[in-house]
Amino acid sequence: MELQEAEDWLEGLINVERLPDFGQARLGLDAIRVLLARVGDPQSELRVFHVAGSKGKGSTALLAECVLGELGVRTATFTSPHLMRWTERFRIDGVEVADVALAAVLTRLRPHVDVLRDGPDPPSFFDATTAAAFLLFAEAGVDFAIFEVGLGGRLDSTNACEPALTAITSIELEHTEKLGATHAAIAAEKAGIAKAGVPLVVANLSREALDVVEARAGEVAAPLVRFGRDYTVECLKADSDGSRFLWRDGEASAEFRLAALGEHQVENAALALSGIRRLGIADDANLIEAAERAFARVRLPGRIEVLGREPWLVVDGAHTAASARALATVLAGIERERAHLVLSVSLGKDLAAICEALAPFADDVTVTRAEPVRSHAPDEMVAAIRSAAPAASIRVEPDPRLAIEQAAAALGPRDLLCATGSIYLAGIACQVLSPA
Repeated sequence: MELQEAEDWLEGLINVERLPDFGQARLGLDAIRVLLARVGDPQSELRVFHVAGSKGKGSTALLAECVLGELGVRTATFTSPHLMRWTERFRIDGVEVADVALAAVLTRLRPHVDVLRDGPDPPSFFDATTAAAFLLFAEAGVDFAIFEVGLGGRLDSTNACEPALTAITSIELEHTEKLGATHAAIAAEKAGIAKAGVPLVVANLSREALDVVEARAGEVAAPLVRFGRDYTVECLKADSDGSRFLWRDGEASAEFRLAALGEHQVENAALALSGIRRLGIADDANLIEAAERAFARVRLPGRIEVLGREPWLVVDGAHTAASARALATVLAGIERERAHLVLSVSLGKDLAAICEALAPFADDVTVTRAEPVRSHAPDEMVAAIRSAAPAASIRVEPDPRLAIEQAAAALGPRDLLCATGSIYLAGIACQVLSPA
């Protein structure tokens, strides 16, 4: 297959699974294990850093990739979803895989997936992409592979891996229809990535969630590395140029500059660093030197990403209340004359909470639909924004590309534009606003 044909095949898998009568509305590991066995169990050849969490797991994966790269370690990284291109999900040594490489591995997988999809336990779209990552990374001969969990953890396709290190970044009430309606229930799903003898590094979790994670780690004899007990982080400064923070882990400590915006990224950086320290691949001095270089230059696409400063152009995939509040904190610290928000929120997300966090900062809001079927309708969006920010000027432009182009065209040199509310809108905004 050419890449376009491979992408069409993947899109077809997604579309079939969205049908209301499709029997693949389940999570589980049987299908991915059968698929991997048919292609030689490539996951068994990899040392994996496995990252779960409600938010921050993709950022943590990329931060870990950057530190390991500065240590001279060959890495591969699997994250999802992508912003603009399918190849973004698969990175080797910090670089997206080539179109031809992804097309080739999907061509090899397709016959196996198609055969199994006629059976009682058909592989899902995410099974197929996860298997592709295992194959690509094993054949590249990398030293470490970093895998971001897609959904939950215990029954996620990526949990077919054999990790050397695991981590949980955060726990929020998300995907409750699949993961459970309480922090404890969701924590149990995230903690399902814990493995015997494998260090499990956890972020600053609520007491309810931490109790569940600690219990699971004890059950499987996974050494637990806790925020606040085993390692700590203190944000010293955070502004539109990034952050400075102090990290302590046992006898190791250092102050770092982090190029990524937002205090929440400081916690992700500390988690990644304390995890890598447990791998024992570098002494503390070399690890700190590598982290200093990595954190100062790291780029996290679509995560409070600044694409321009005169005027300010900011893109973020915030789609939960917590991530919207984190974004609002950063935006509040940016000096500007007028602020314009382009917003699309997917169905099933907390529209009211997202608007309460973001709408008050904006003078003007353009409501759009990043996905015509899966985004909140304009009238629902307008009502939520009006409730949160009665004085804001609101307009509706259903076409997301036009919404961003028109908002950008109206900016003065000291204005600010932020496109957010969904990963899908963030991807479109990156295409429209990124320099040619």
